[in-house]
Amino acid sequence: MNKRIFLVEDDLSFGAVLKSYLELNDFEVIWVNDGIAAMDQFRAGTHDICILDVMLPHIDGFTIGQEIRKINQSIPIIFLTAKSLKADILIGYGVGADDYITKPFDTDVLLCKLKAILKRNESTGRTSESEVFKLGHYSFNFRLRRIEHNGQVQQLSPKEAELLRLLCLHKNELLTREKSLKLIWGDDDYFTSRSMDVFVTKLRKYLKDDPSVEIKNIHGSGFMLSD
Repeated sequence: MNKRIFLVEDDLSFGAVLKSYLELNDFEVIWVNDGIAAMDQFRAGTHDICILDVMLPHIDGFTIGQEIRKINQSIPIIFLTAKSLKADILIGYGVGADDYITKPFDTDVLLCKLKAILKRNESTGRTSESEVFKLGHYSFNFRLRRIEHNGQVQQLSPKEAELLRLLCLHKNELLTREKSLKLIWGDDDYFTSRSMDVFVTKLRKYLKDDPSVEIKNIHGSGFMLSD
């Protein structure tokens, strides 16, 4: 089944060309050219990835992205925009973008980015469905990125949630550094490895109130989650 793209682009000529190009490359495209109607269209169907223009009349793409994130924490979002200032790019990633592409751009590059993001999400098992894991006295909702314990809620960042989900899927088994780094960060160099250590430390802090839940270091190999 072809992957479904939710495209929001108000430029009718550009939107039509991009839609045709993506369809020629075996995607199904749901195109909306009005920011106001975008959320109703998004709620009306199921989608695999979103491409959102930022500079829209009435409602900008960043706001649409924020609303989409309230409904679905895991669907990938790519922002397309002529705004190339660092501040705008940081806003895009702050909303939860998987990529931020400035116009004009090469459509072949966009196609490669789409395929890479979708492949990575399939590898990590990210889906739009709610996934809930039990960890000792904790409940972890991957889709909502929430850990709940005794009525208290801890909100996780996207990467914290992805890392904890991988650990849950490999509970009581070794999760190698190499696998987790390549699936979540896309690379296993020194800097991403140190970043992962920081995220593991944060997860341990979030789970510290139940001593039966432990993320163990497996020296030279990776980590193991047990409860």
